[in-house]
Amino acid sequence: MSVARPYRTRTVRPVDLESHRSNAAIPVAVVVVVIGLYLGTYSVLLPAFLGLMLLFSSGSLLSTRLNPLSPMFYLTKKPSFLAIGVVFLSSLILFYGAYVYWIHQMGPIVPHF
Repeated sequence: MSVARPYRTRTVRPVDLESHRSNAAIPVAVVVVVIGLYLGTYSVLLPAFLGLMLLFSSGSLLSTRLNPLSPMFYLTKKPSFLAIGVVFLSSLILFYGAYVYWIHQMGPIVPHF
């Protein structure tokens, strides 16, 4: 009589081709940059405000599944690190755009109506 355990075969796990991270924030950040650079011709504060919003959004995307780019919406997937990086770089682009508009006086600080 043997005291050895019976041989167990290793089960093969199916390959998960679906990603566990989302890139949905990338197109939203690109649209916000384009709109912010356009609105910068009306007021320098608008791209700076949108850049600040994207900066806080990238920090929020790092820490939670709540999507700061659309309030009251819970993400089913965590955002990818590429998406977080694009949102962060988009905020820097908007800050730089506001700086360039201000230096070259391409837009007023307060809009004229």
